Amino acid sequence: MRGSSNGLSACSPTTLDSEETAMPTQVADHATVHDSRFDHQTAMALAAEEYTRFADTLVGLAEEDWQMPTSCTGWTIRDMAGHTLGMAELAGSLPEMARQLIRASRAAKRSGKPQVDELTDLQVRKHEQLRVADLVGAVQRIGPKAVAGRRRRPALMRAMTIIDQGPDGASPERWKVGFLTDTILTRDPWMHRSDIAQALGRPMKLTREHDGVVVADVVAEWALRHGQPFDLILTGPAGGRWTSGASGASGEAISLDAEQFCRILSGRGSGAGLMATFVPF
Repeated sequence: MRGSSNGLSACSPTTLDSEETAMPTQVADHATVHDSRFDHQTAMALAAEEYTRFADTLVGLAEEDWQMPTSCTGWTIRDMAGHTLGMAELAGSLPEMARQLIRASRAAKRSGKPQVDELTDLQVRKHEQLRVADLVGAVQRIGPKAVAGRRRRPALMRAMTIIDQGPDGASPERWKVGFLTDTILTRDPWMHRSDIAQALGRPMKLTREHDGVVVADVVAEWALRHGQPFDLILTGPAGGRWTSGASGASGEAISLDAEQFCRILSGRGSGAGLMATFVPF
């Protein structure tokens, strides 16, 4: 989650075509309650695939790769793997979720830091003594458990509203629990898989069928958050073209790599104009 961490549907593969995909213009404001645009079954399929891809990324690392610094300040690739394992453990078990959140809340009150920073640091510290082989094995095993735990969250629970304090701890938003369980907890390992690829100077494994759906959903949320007309072209396997605005309206034209688009919106790069819109990962 660390970033420095119903009008629009982006779940259909047809939104990834190279032809234009029009989106209605609607802006999120302080009263907006952010919710997942995925149906629960689709969300869990994406989660299962993402946990597998993250684990596969770790399996391929050389010994020297683990200490490479990442775009998350102060974190090596090993730290990032420890955090991702901890977040998956949180996702897979309600008692573990409660334990982590209570400890993080207490630590945040003592330190004055955002709770999300204390939570992720807790997850890193918990796993820092594991041998690399044990860490990789734990990540491989936790994926199915995390999916099972997220799948068990009933619709009534997913419909509940919570407050997220934002990446700086001072930008609160209203989220449905389902936005966390069905969207954010998949975006998080997706973005950290990108962080690892960036740290190593290697291409991130991207496919239209999986990553293209994740990116299209990010585009839909980005459009909702800024509510302005645009013409967006994203390149690469996960890309496509999206437009929004009344016929003939002049919107901001943007063209860049799909992965880089997501990294900028997450706070991992600076963006001007509509690209300054933050989207949580």
